[in-house]
This record gives sequence, C-alpha cells and structure tokens, in this order.
Amino acid sequence: MFWKIVGVVALVWIGFAVLGALLDNLFGFLVLGAVIFGGYLLYKAVSGSDKQDLTRL
Repeated sequence: MFWKIVGVVALVWIGFAVLGALLDNLFGFLVLGAVIFGGYLLYKAVSGSDKQDLTRL
C-alpha cells in the first residue's frame, strides 16, 4: 500500500512538472494571441463598422 501511494504522488508530481513546463513555454504565445485579438476588436470598435459578426473580416 505504501508503494502505491508513493507511485501516485510521483505521477502527480511529474504531471505538474510537465504541465508547468508547457504553460511556461506557451505563455508568450497566449499573451501574443490575446494582444492581437484585442487589437482586432479595438480596430473594429473604432472603425464604426455596422457588422456585429466577429468572424467576418
């Protein structure tokens, strides 16, 4: 029973380590995407377009 608990704790620890590494490396892309999307929404708001659909350019 002890080794099962140690194995589960080790697997959870490895999972958090992998997830943390992925989030650390992908955080820049997430911020860049949010900035680009925010700029697009700001452009659409300032341009005075009558279209309400965000999927059309």
